[in-house]
Order: sequence, then C-alpha cells, then structure tokens
Amino acid sequence: MITLRKAQDRGQADLGWLKSQHTFSFSSYYDPAHMGISSLRVINDDTVAPGAGFDTHGHKDMEIISYVISGTIAHKDSFGNIKILPAGEFQLMSAGKGIYHSEFNASNTEPLHFLQIWIRPDTLSIDAGYQQKAFEQSSALTAVVTPTGDNGTLKVQQDATVYRLMLSEGESVTMDRTPIQVSRHLYVQLIEGTLDINGTTLTPGDGAHLTQLTSVDFSATAGQITALVFDLSAND
Repeated sequence: MITLRKAQDRGQADLGWLKSQHTFSFSSYYDPAHMGISSLRVINDDTVAPGAGFDTHGHKDMEIISYVISGTIAHKDSFGNIKILPAGEFQLMSAGKGIYHSEFNASNTEPLHFLQIWIRPDTLSIDAGYQQKAFEQSSALTAVVTPTGDNGTLKVQQDATVYRLMLSEGESVTMDRTPIQVSRHLYVQLIEGTLDINGTTLTPGDGAHLTQLTSVDFSATAGQITALVFDLSAND
C-alpha cells in the first residue's frame, strides 16, 4: 500500500524570515491524521532568509537530523560545537539529557533550504551528542543514518535507518524486502525530480508512506532524483 502526501497538503508557516512546510503536526499546525509514522515525528521543509535563523533554544530526548538542500547552516551549541553545514551534508544532534543550540543561514545574500527531521529515541536521558558528515553516493540507495553507525554512517538512538536515494533520469532501483522487513514502515520524502514508486508518481515536496510491500521499485521519470527514504520499526 502507498499513501501519498502531496506537497501542497502539508502544514504551512510563514514568519517572513522563515517559510516552513510541515509533513506532520508541528508547532501551530495540528492535524490528528498526520502525527508522525513510527518513531518519525517531524519532517519540516524550511527556507530561511539570508542572515536569519533560529536563535538559541533547547531540546531534550529527540534525535534531530538536518539535511541541507541548498545554502549553508551556521551551527552553535551548548557543548561548544561551532560548525558550518554546507549543501549536501547531514547533521545529527542527539538532544538526550538536554542541549541548547542555534541554527542560522550563514549567507547574507542567499536563502538556506534544508530539511529538519525529528526521530524519537528509544532510550531517554542519554548523553547529548553531535555528528556531521558528507556522504559519497556509493549506490542509488546509500545509508546515511543507522542504529549501529556501521560503515561510517551517523548513529541514531532508534531502530531507524535513513537512506539517500539518488537516480539520474531513466535510472531505477529495486528494494526487495524480506517477510520481517515487509512489516516495517517506509517513508519517502522527495526533494527533486519526478519519481515513480510502484506506479505512483511523486513530484518535489511529495511524501509517500509505504506499507506491506515485498518489493519497491524506484524509477526516475524526469530529472535528477534526490530523496530520503526512512526505514522505520513496525512496533513504535
């Protein structure tokens, strides 16, 4: 089964300096039909004006992933991390017992476009931590976040794996799933290009919740495909 979440149906927020589209309920946007999937609680598609950003604020007991689509994030946190996160890189901040941070558009002339993702951890009050990495695309589906941190992936405190899907127009890849995997949730967030998933078409900003599929065919029907694919526990 494939449940499509069209880009225009997401929650909308416009603060002037920030334009945000919410896949799931967040802040002032509330929709009981869209509260998250498994441990995945937030996918915010954020565009930040030049020089603007999120002032210092706190988080606790959440795994927070940022993926920069264009522009650059300037990050500072209460553990002394002062980082620059350019386009194409991933950041994973484990809020754990508590962390304060700020995130700003590092440019005074160009907008910042990024995805902010929250995953609920399986253990509360862990030590806070910070990870950041640029990944080579080793295959069409490249794991970037895993529960174990194997093969240089970012380690998340949850039974969840995040893949970056990249395909050129006309290319395709198939994800075959074992009986155990079939019971898990897949969620796809398309960033660019036109993507066909088992006959369902996604355009930029669309998402799709995939359940009970033994085989998933991803095909790039127009343009370069970039998407994030979340493999999530059936039990959360």
